[in-house]
Amino acid sequence: MVLHFKRFFVLGMALLSAQLGFSQLGFSHELGVIVGPVQFRSDYGQRLNEENNIGNTGYGIGLIHYINFSYRADCNCYTADTYFNDHFKLRSEISYNQTNLDHFGKWVDPSLTSENAERLRRHSGQANNFDIGMQLEYFPFSIRAFSSHRGAWGPFISLGAHYTTSSPKAFTDYTSVNGVQDNNVFNPNNIYQPWIAASQGEYPIDLDQINAWSVVTSVGTRYKLTILSDLMIDLRFQYYFSDWIDGFNHKLPSNKFNDVLVWLNFGYIYYLD
Repeated sequence: MVLHFKRFFVLGMALLSAQLGFSQLGFSHELGVIVGPVQFRSDYGQRLNEENNIGNTGYGIGLIHYINFSYRADCNCYTADTYFNDHFKLRSEISYNQTNLDHFGKWVDPSLTSENAERLRRHSGQANNFDIGMQLEYFPFSIRAFSSHRGAWGPFISLGAHYTTSSPKAFTDYTSVNGVQDNNVFNPNNIYQPWIAASQGEYPIDLDQINAWSVVTSVGTRYKLTILSDLMIDLRFQYYFSDWIDGFNHKLPSNKFNDVLVWLNFGYIYYLD
């Protein structure tokens, strides 16, 4: 665990150094908070099932910081009028999301009375993810024009990379046919047996702390609330380069994708300079 915190400390310092480097160039800053519902799409439940996607919904919160290239804080003046300065912002973020995970879909339908169906119904988990990263946001319309008009809209798209530390949890309250209840998810008799058969020697549950990179893309818009503040709505798609973020990775043919996060967040942004 100490090693994981050291990694985050190093990444955080690199992120801060990059931001301070831009600060020395005189660019202005924005600080904000974001919050909203997340869908964690993982190996829990039936893939591409809307009931499953809606059922496995949690929340996310975060702090965001922007480098605004269109304005100079050191002289209270606009920067050179270039396309990049007037259409891009650099966003850094520290965020946390949590989702309680259950199995939804046809394999846990109440009409199914087998022991395997009961094992699925009794198995649940929780994803706990801490993220740090950067995104480059592109505004197709002029940032300068948006900044000077209260009530204006500023749509954007973004692309970036995040580093995630996940601390997943898993639970079961499965009771066998002989009436014995065992809450141990690492007892192979308590979990869905096809996972064991397809495991290829690797147990499908691992609750150790997990670290992984992810690619993040989003689409959203800002609304100019006052000259020094904006409201924001942002729909994010985050693809992890790991299938263990939720602590669960079975080897059945239906498991075709790594874990994915979809986050609809709402934000408030204040211009510091």
